[in-house]
Amino acid sequence: MAAIKYILLVTLVVLFSSKGHAQTNAGFPAIIPLPAEVKPTGNVFHITPATVIICRDTMLTKTAGLLNLYLEANGIKPLVVKRATAVTNCIEFKIDTVAVTNAEGYSITVDNNDIRLTGRDAGGIIYAIETLRQLWYRVDVHSLTVAGCVINDHPRFAYRGMGLDVSRHLFPVSFIKKYIDLLALYKFNTFRWHLTDDQGWRIEIKKYPKLQSIAAWRDETLIGHKKELPQHLFDGKRYGGYYTQEAIKDIVQYALQRNITIIPEIEMPGHAQAALAAYPQLGCTGGPYKTATFWGVFDDVFCAGNDSTFTFLQNVLDEVMELFPSKYIHIGGDECPTTRWKVCSKCQQRITAMHLKDEHELQSYFIQRIEKYINSKGKNIIGWDEILEGGLAPNATVMSWRGEEGGIAAAKQKHSVIMTPESFLYFDYYQSLSPDEPLAAGNYTPLSKVYNYEPVLHKMDTADSYFIKGVEGEGWSEYFTSESKVEYMVFPRAIALAEVAWSQPVQHNYNDFLERLRLQLGLLKQLQVNYSNAFDEIGFTSLAIEKNIIAVDLQTSFPAATICFTTDDTKPSLHSNTYTSSVLLNKTSVLRAQLYDTNKKPVGREFSQRFIVHKAIGKPVTLLNPAYERFNPGAAGLVNGVEGNTRYNTGQWLGFGGNNMEAVIDLQSTQTVQSVAMNFLNYHWQRMWAPVSLDIYVSADSMHFEKVFTQNKFPINGINTVKASIQPVAARYIKVIAVNKGIIPPGEYGEGHKALLLVDEIIVH
Repeated sequence: MAAIKYILLVTLVVLFSSKGHAQTNAGFPAIIPLPAEVKPTGNVFHITPATVIICRDTMLTKTAGLLNLYLEANGIKPLVVKRATAVTNCIEFKIDTVAVTNAEGYSITVDNNDIRLTGRDAGGIIYAIETLRQLWYRVDVHSLTVAGCVINDHPRFAYRGMGLDVSRHLFPVSFIKKYIDLLALYKFNTFRWHLTDDQGWRIEIKKYPKLQSIAAWRDETLIGHKKELPQHLFDGKRYGGYYTQEAIKDIVQYALQRNITIIPEIEMPGHAQAALAAYPQLGCTGGPYKTATFWGVFDDVFCAGNDSTFTFLQNVLDEVMELFPSKYIHIGGDECPTTRWKVCSKCQQRITAMHLKDEHELQSYFIQRIEKYINSKGKNIIGWDEILEGGLAPNATVMSWRGEEGGIAAAKQKHSVIMTPESFLYFDYYQSLSPDEPLAAGNYTPLSKVYNYEPVLHKMDTADSYFIKGVEGEGWSEYFTSESKVEYMVFPRAIALAEVAWSQPVQHNYNDFLERLRLQLGLLKQLQVNYSNAFDEIGFTSLAIEKNIIAVDLQTSFPAATICFTTDDTKPSLHSNTYTSSVLLNKTSVLRAQLYDTNKKPVGREFSQRFIVHKAIGKPVTLLNPAYERFNPGAAGLVNGVEGNTRYNTGQWLGFGGNNMEAVIDLQSTQTVQSVAMNFLNYHWQRMWAPVSLDIYVSADSMHFEKVFTQNKFPINGINTVKASIQPVAARYIKVIAVNKGIIPPGEYGEGHKALLLVDEIIVH
């Protein structure tokens, strides 16, 4: 273990000691997250073997030791002393609650003779060290040079978190420490460790050995994306493992030394299939159960009417709370189907005995009973926003993941809230629209969206906003199949979130952040972080103009870039057309483009997009029913020349929640129409259902419509393509009516909820 620590330490120190240290255009090192106040002075200080670390406060001895370890791994071993008189050539630590007034705040002064690190508390001193590491760089083998400056800094939010799920895919202790090191570098102070779920139990509980021998293992694992339902493909390989209590103790201490609190998450009452596989008597049916082999939400949950369930969970929590000094225990509470509870005699007896209204109140009873037990041990619970349903536990903190409404509701009830909305802060989503992007969960969350997220909403009352305690990014691991994949998906999006969490909103400037981020990429390379560089990729907007022409604008955030393109589906090069203004397309074309830097070297992946020119391009579209918020590019998205894809994340699908899709297109002149085509998405696991029926009508006057096509079978699990060939007819108006499934039937994922009907480009020829 000591050897692993040393290797990680050396790697980290090398990162911040190279001659290629990131510098801003002004010659001052790039710092992320951006401090509240930075004043470069032009001075420099050289850390050498003769430099002394002065630690006046014995409480800071371990903190001084952390800095000393970083320096020692660079061949510089300063002497740590406790001294009352000032000396030159020193790094001095000091806690001063008068000079630094904000919790976790710090100040740094670097001049030619010394470095002074002052903190409000020990955490502030650690953050000063993290900033100092971004300031120093190596000039020769015997010293590190530190840019002269005065920095005053403190965080915006008290809670700055990142999560990592190890239940779906397990990662070694060495990687968990590397992950923690990266969080510390960017001033996160909380690591939420998702240790249990349907697909595996990852924490040793000595009282229940079957959690190690059975619940920690699954027979096989889903291959590819779960969109392949119902045709699942599996690898046939037994998978699993767990962290011993000794390993957990070591990791907890490792994190605490870096001012990071680890909050364990033990899921209940849902996401319990792995635990039930080991102890089936804790389920409503008694089993048998198996640790899940694919991703999703499962009906088998802990039985809420069985007292032995609570005995088991309390015993588990006793061991968990011994391992984690955090004042919080995360108990999940999300995605708990009530299917089994509705027909379980014990659960129904509990509802009657406790005078509960329904199964939602039964879940609230479950959470509140667990909360009382955890409170009795001097700790509090955190749960996902579903714990609001049926009544919120008295002392609970809510993590708002299904958007922000749960967080707003909890804040109104004067409960602490951590904002972690899925659409902004789930880092298992795609961060690029490139077809070459590695497999991820379905949605699209680019770096810019993360950086521009604002946790305190304008619609919140000032009094309620006080209860927004911070933010957390999520690393769900269904598609995190390796350590390098974790890094690719999380970084640099976690770095953007770090600045959201730490720096004040008035300081947020995405272009400035990108400049500093690019300057730090060399540091991430030296740290051997497999980060994504998709943030500078080529994007596009398109607009139909007169005579069925599509004007395509290409954009990139990469500075001083050259974009070369082709429109005939050939590979672009420096000899291709150079982009200077909108590309005009008068026929269906594949536009391909490549980004080049000032040295004429290609940057990132090639851009490729098909644009379809047809009679309805850019024409007015009227919708009878409003579109579903999540899938609403506007009615014009039905006639912009761009189709949706199987990832449904490009903003090209128009969705309707429970409502029919009825659209009328005005071709603005009478024309001969002989075909109408479109696509519908059918992914039941995402509550997306193809229409029950589709009818297409034509009209010359918008009043009298004639039906020209009907289809009522859509058998494909995925994209169902409709190509309606009709007898040529003179028409100005095209009406398309697709009947929504309505309410999702029993036995299907999302039963009882409104089905989503998703349609893309309506192509008229």
